[in-house]
Amino acid sequence: MSSSSEWINRADKHVMKTYGRYPIVAERGEGCRLWDVDGKVYLDFLAGVAVNNLGHCHPKVVEALREQAGRLLHCSNFYHIPQQVELAEWLCEHSFAERVFFCNSGAEANEAAMKLARKHSNEKHGADRFEVITALASFHGRTIGAISATGQEKVKAGFKPMLEGFKHVPFGDVEAMRQAITPQSCAIMLEPLQGEGGVNVAPSGYLKAIRELCDEFDLLLIFDEVQVGCGRTGTLWAYEQDEVLPDVMTLAKALAGGPPIGALLTTEGLSASLGPGTHGSTFGGNPLVCAAALAAMQTINEKTLLDNCRAMGAYLAEKLEQLKGKYSFIKEIRGLGLIIGVELAIEGGPLVIKAMERGLLMNCTVGNVLRFVPPLIVNQAEIDEAMTILDEVLATAG
Repeated sequence: MSSSSEWINRADKHVMKTYGRYPIVAERGEGCRLWDVDGKVYLDFLAGVAVNNLGHCHPKVVEALREQAGRLLHCSNFYHIPQQVELAEWLCEHSFAERVFFCNSGAEANEAAMKLARKHSNEKHGADRFEVITALASFHGRTIGAISATGQEKVKAGFKPMLEGFKHVPFGDVEAMRQAITPQSCAIMLEPLQGEGGVNVAPSGYLKAIRELCDEFDLLLIFDEVQVGCGRTGTLWAYEQDEVLPDVMTLAKALAGGPPIGALLTTEGLSASLGPGTHGSTFGGNPLVCAAALAAMQTINEKTLLDNCRAMGAYLAEKLEQLKGKYSFIKEIRGLGLIIGVELAIEGGPLVIKAMERGLLMNCTVGNVLRFVPPLIVNQAEIDEAMTILDEVLATAG
């Protein structure tokens, strides 16, 4: 078996360098732990960037994949797929939605949402209403449409011109959103909690006020729950916490417990705007990933798991607050459930590397916010272990 250094040397020759990779070569995972090819074990509080909500290789997801892999791997969407039907039924039964479109990623799901908004508006109001308003610091994916929607300039550098028809306003500012609405507006797209943008929680009442604006101006409300859906905030969907129903919701990341999948959820009436031939995805909703997703979602929705997410989220936040009292450069602890950000007055990147060297995986967003998104199955002992490592790392930065 090759060592980490040998794998990295091979990767450097032939794999495109679109990621700033750390020197870890992953071999296997179990629960909250990840092993590299050299046998070093890491406590994984990044969880594949909020993909492994059930931890690595959850037995129910693995069993669903094994069983389905022996029956049918792929089938064209020209035909009906039972596993896709069962997953769509489950998602509709447990959300506001009545129809589901399946794809492969969060960016694809958001592209579908933006197409649906424009197509619906075109049919209802004519071609002049096409503008989608999103928030500054938002992140909606890496495709050209998704980076046009994203409210961060860094993802657009070198790729301009962006697609026309996108406008950005400060997250949490209702009046700014009202002022941004014009006769050309057709939808507002928001993350209920901005993950990549710095773990920014929507202010109390904000999402409800945006719902009211959408109703007043006849705009679609799109919630991007790619990162914060599927139990991450302590409820199945983040929108439940504010009791605000969207018209469209996008999902991906944790939906299948690891295998790639994306989904757009919407109402019966709106779904009619994307009829046959208007949109599609070759691999979207194939039998293998849908079998995994149904197993994953049924497991995530178990009361004990969501209870654990809320309890361990509170415990992690409490431990981080204790560190905030110890280190003056920690400015704020914020988040919901098990997506928690630690805003620093110093650069966070070096701390991520030091934690990794000590066996703790986490990451840093917007330069100074440490992001913790451990699996929802995490326990107190694992959090204590992570906080001991983090304490050691923070001590080096004082």
